[in-house]
Amino acid sequence: MTVNDFLVDAKGLHAWYSSSHVLHGIDIQIARGQTVGLLGRNGMGKSTLIRTLLGHVTQREGNITLFGQDASKFQPHQVARLGVAYVPEGRGVFPNLTVRENLLMSARPGQDGRNDWTYERVLETFPRLAERLGNMGNQLSGGEQQMVSIGRALMTHPELIILDEATEGLAPLIVNEIWNVISNIRDSGIATLIVDRDYRRVLAHSDSAIVLQKGLVELSGSAEHVASDSALTKLLGV
Repeated sequence: MTVNDFLVDAKGLHAWYSSSHVLHGIDIQIARGQTVGLLGRNGMGKSTLIRTLLGHVTQREGNITLFGQDASKFQPHQVARLGVAYVPEGRGVFPNLTVRENLLMSARPGQDGRNDWTYERVLETFPRLAERLGNMGNQLSGGEQQMVSIGRALMTHPELIILDEATEGLAPLIVNEIWNVISNIRDSGIATLIVDRDYRRVLAHSDSAIVLQKGLVELSGSAEHVASDSALTKLLGV
């Protein structure tokens, strides 16, 4: 696999919050169309790694190559314009906009002009949203807000979508619905980085996985390799 096959090729990543050194030389690669699971207990650096890749953490060192470009010093808006979409923990739905407005405000063709994730397709994928188009963001359930957040990300036609705790706090039926959509995203050829507490489902939906402990990569490889490693449950505290 050549460098050009990787959407993300980051090496030696260090990150700090003030004097707190959180990431300690992490390497991560995500190939075109690949789904990578990012695992680890709370406080091990998962969200910081995501925020570092996205340009939200300013105290950082290391090399970040995105889509073949040196993005080590990029700001978040520059990363987004390359074709990276982010579904944040907490969902980030605008409370004072309707469902329709939350979705349409992000709509744009992909870098190559693709326009396959249309407004209509998002509503077909999430029929519940079609019944809530006039509702404000703060009038939605947690599950409905997550649907808006994922739909909004898809309408940017990304090459890579990052899902941070996509099913946290949701009812079991909604969780199943979200995982079905994640499967559809994977099948559509969009590369995905997934963080979720349900490590079994993460691994079942991933091609490869990385397990963090105290800001270091403690375990990595194919999803099958990580799932079968006897150290996994200890690293995850389960």
